[in-house]
Amino acid sequence: MRARSAGFSYIELLVCTAIVGVLYVMMLGPGSASGQSRSKARCAEQLRQMHQCLVLFAAEHGGAFPAVAEATTSEAPLSQLVPLYTTDTSLFICPGSKDAALPGAEPFAARRISYAYYMGLRSDAVHQTALVSDGQATNGAKQTGEAIFSADGKAPGNKHRRYGGNVLFVDGSVEAFPPQASRDFPLPPGTTLLNPRP
Repeated sequence: MRARSAGFSYIELLVCTAIVGVLYVMMLGPGSASGQSRSKARCAEQLRQMHQCLVLFAAEHGGAFPAVAEATTSEAPLSQLVPLYTTDTSLFICPGSKDAALPGAEPFAARRISYAYYMGLRSDAVHQTALVSDGQATNGAKQTGEAIFSADGKAPGNKHRRYGGNVLFVDGSVEAFPPQASRDFPLPPGTTLLNPRP
């Protein structure tokens, strides 16, 4: 009778590898809390770069940020930044989303981006006024405790699944928020919150 050799068989090794892979994806993959934390950090950096473009635009337009009469989504006004103020259209696609990449250096008014935009603001607005954010769960002002982003990972407002999202303020600062607003997000007079295309 032949004695069984010590060590793993090929099947046992495959099963262990599969288990480790599944655990890795659950704990550190893109859909996990830590994966979304990393993508929110990249998203925040993109929003800071977008702010620089918005400030340049406002400086050449009497302090007004981009606006398009009758716009119903954020693409039309933000598309005015390309190609004069940036040629990097990747700034308008959130790293946590599955949105398709945009062609470089081309206006994207007829395409889809990832970010919501508070149209109608000026560069001299109160510094802690929201200017751009990840796509939100609903249009309109938000009060503390109301849903600003998706709480269940379903659209709308789910660019970072159920882990909240980022908000860029007029002063250029970016903050991460949970799905429920931890502060009020009013709409100043003359301002409209435009979400991206669904």
